[in-house]
Amino acid sequence: MAQLEYNEIRQGKVIIYNGEPCEVLDSHVARTQQRKPQNQVKLRSLKTGRAYNESFQGSDSAEEADITKRDTKFLFANKGEYWFCDPKDPGKRFKLEEKLLGNAVKFLKPNELVTELVWDNDDEEETIGVSLPVKVTFEVKEAPPAIKGDTRTGGSKIIVLENGTTINSPLFIEAGDKIVVNTVTGEYVERA
Repeated sequence: MAQLEYNEIRQGKVIIYNGEPCEVLDSHVARTQQRKPQNQVKLRSLKTGRAYNESFQGSDSAEEADITKRDTKFLFANKGEYWFCDPKDPGKRFKLEEKLLGNAVKFLKPNELVTELVWDNDDEEETIGVSLPVKVTFEVKEAPPAIKGDTRTGGSKIIVLENGTTINSPLFIEAGDKIVVNTVTGEYVERA
């Protein structure tokens, strides 16, 4: 495991903080007069989702977390449990709790490939979440009809995707259309 100096703890890195892997969301090295430089960091736990604000001094360092990414297939959801399998060996199944997946649950589709994030914690592997492709295609299950001249909502309406997720879309989208959704922002991108 690599040790990161206080000024190497930057956005996008994953470090061990309070015994769990935490993603660095933001960092700023402040150099004030008469004081030693410090790195002010915003962290988010990849296990619990909890956010931390921390300052690392010049003498501090942090251990970089050993995170492995591998392809995995989403199978189905049942009562808050989300089941996945190895795409090459469907018999190797595992489940993840909804709280571990966070916002990703809104955009999971059965039999779609996602990226499993695995933390190697002292030679013991632990799945800490999944990441989705940035853009995913969905079929529109329900869409209210567009009423000509109805622009009080800014030219958008709420639609229901094939997996039950609701998002805003332009007025011209209808049930049965295939659309592309940005899984990071949860917004309509384009027709597929």
